[in-house]
Amino acid sequence: MTTLLVLIVVVLLAVALWQLTKIFDLTQVGRNVNNTQVADDNDNKLNGYLMFGFLVFIYITTIYCLLNYGHFPLIGDSASAHGPEIDNLMVITLVLIFVVQTITQALLHYFAFKYRGKQGQKALYFADSNKLEFIWSIIPAIVLAVLILYGLYAWTNIMFVDEKDKENKDAIVIELYAQQFKWEARYSGADDVLGKANVRYIEGVNNLGVDLSDPNAQDDFTSTELHIPKGKRIIFKMRSQDVLHSAYMPHFRAQMNCVPGMVTKFSFIPTLTTAEMREKPAMVEKVAKINEIRAKKSAALVAKGEQALEPYTFDYLLLCNKICGASHYNMQMKIVVDTPEEYAAWLKENAPKTIVQAVKNAAAEAKAAEAPASKDSSSTKSKDTTLVAKAEMK
Repeated sequence: MTTLLVLIVVVLLAVALWQLTKIFDLTQVGRNVNNTQVADDNDNKLNGYLMFGFLVFIYITTIYCLLNYGHFPLIGDSASAHGPEIDNLMVITLVLIFVVQTITQALLHYFAFKYRGKQGQKALYFADSNKLEFIWSIIPAIVLAVLILYGLYAWTNIMFVDEKDKENKDAIVIELYAQQFKWEARYSGADDVLGKANVRYIEGVNNLGVDLSDPNAQDDFTSTELHIPKGKRIIFKMRSQDVLHSAYMPHFRAQMNCVPGMVTKFSFIPTLTTAEMREKPAMVEKVAKINEIRAKKSAALVAKGEQALEPYTFDYLLLCNKICGASHYNMQMKIVVDTPEEYAAWLKENAPKTIVQAVKNAAAEAKAAEAPASKDSSSTKSKDTTLVAKAEMK
């Protein structure tokens, strides 16, 4: 209803403005007014000054956004070994764009004013200039080539990780499985080798489609919370069950699409545990501001008789960066970066909860549930037979 009222108000305002323009035209009847629809010197001068005004508006808006929203980009305090490279590339790109945009906007609006139309003045026909074409083609080409080569160098270091290399012999391989609308992580267990998997094997509690006949899958286990150790290379193998998802870990400067029917990879080395990141001054300040906002909202909720919001505590998150459906916004998983000792303890606690054992337990429970039902059915059948026999005897 509110939306309809707003639309009605907007339409009425538009009609009122249109009528005001008609009234203004009527007030000009009999006056010496230029109705030729051709711009004169005053019109051109006015438009030139308006261009300068718009330039000032652009610069004021830019400065305002930098001062008020400049702290929002995740630049600095990255939690992966390759993070500083990504941050440097981002900073260089942003600085170049800012400088070029500032200069070109100033020149564009200045020339629009300087070379505005004047009575009796003809524009110079200038077909081409090889010198100018060379300058404004070669400079962007060089800048873009440097950026692309730097980005390609960083991308190669991140992406082309061979599990068989000596430096990666201790790498931990984890599968990230995406489905609408949740994530699940699969660990390789004691043998450090993930078993085979395929969507055709999905059945019951085996919702990742693990090949239970594969020897390497016998000790695989899953978790709805991603635990990784600090200082160890983590190689992620990603699959999707349904649609295109994107595994996005912002604080690790990591993102990779999860494509149905494919296994995609990404690798990084965590450099800050969850506890260490929580103690960073910038993070402490950010959490304090969030909790201040939540406290104000909680006061309003309590006044309405509703439950207050819980205080916010920082956690690394795995998000989906593709709009994958109605509950896309809710598709996230907590990431915990442990010390090597904490990670070893977590593995020891969770390793016995294998997928194979979960399937066996589910089968045993199903069998146990069927047994009483069969017994009751046999007993009922026996009673019915006795009653029939008695009826026949009578």
